[in-house]
Amino acid sequence: MLTSKLQFVRVQTVLCFPIGHAGSDFKTRGCNKPYVFKPWAGKRRPRFGTVPRHKQSMMPPRFQLRAGRLRAIMLTSMSTSLHHRAVEHLGTRIVGGALPTGHVMLAEHLEDELKVSRSVVREAVRVLQSLGLVETIKRVGIRVLPAHRWNPFDPLVIRWRLAGEGRGAQLRSLAELRSAVEPVAAELAAGNAPESLRQELVGISLAMKEAGDAGDMARFLDLDIRFHALVLSGSGNEMFANLIGQVTETLTGRTVHGLMPEHPQKQALQWHMDVAHAIDAGDGSLARDAAAKIMRQTIAELAPSWNDQPRVFVPVAKN
Repeated sequence: MLTSKLQFVRVQTVLCFPIGHAGSDFKTRGCNKPYVFKPWAGKRRPRFGTVPRHKQSMMPPRFQLRAGRLRAIMLTSMSTSLHHRAVEHLGTRIVGGALPTGHVMLAEHLEDELKVSRSVVREAVRVLQSLGLVETIKRVGIRVLPAHRWNPFDPLVIRWRLAGEGRGAQLRSLAELRSAVEPVAAELAAGNAPESLRQELVGISLAMKEAGDAGDMARFLDLDIRFHALVLSGSGNEMFANLIGQVTETLTGRTVHGLMPEHPQKQALQWHMDVAHAIDAGDGSLARDAAAKIMRQTIAELAPSWNDQPRVFVPVAKN
């Protein structure tokens, strides 16, 4: 509860970017710093809320600065929200096929469609360009690029594909990538991971079994993401570790789209514990085998979702 001594609120908002592609997401992800309360030094105390511009001159200099800064932060946050909505709207439609390859968009039409300013459209197009989804052509417009030009490792592209008709193909690509990387990462973690990571991994595997047996899938998802992130990080290979964002989107997408069983299979839970204990014991061969079993089961469970999905063949440039 606020008291008479707590008078002025300063809010700072920090932009956070996920692992995968720098600057690819404009959302603020729980990064607001705590409110900072400062006592008022004058005889009169300001009311909470926005201070009108014409009254700011009546305030002490330090509060004039804070009022202006607060207005700038509010405008920045609102602009960021519009950027994110524009990126999400266009990215989802492109990846989902509503805007097919070769389709040309005009910035002025996007302004009217999205009800945003030209600067917001421009920033959204820059993000989509960085993802390989569009290109801008002078005196033509903004053209949608084919799927083989997209950045398949970006968490945004993965999320959009999982939400659309290409979900099966995306799950297949990710499952095959994980099956090639995670067993090797587990083996490397057994030889390289620090002691604190080994102990945490064992604790998480036990907590996963408890959450799985109880059917607490929300907690199980958080633990599962943390488990696989630790395995990748514990390998000591920074390129493996940078796949954490992709694995997170995969596990989250399976849960969000109802592709996870209500209760994880007991054998799968045991394999997770086997991986953790093998890494803790420094047994790379056992860690690799247990991780491979997890991925083989994952592929077997998901295979029906991609049986009829076409593959993407990326052209190889000739020398």
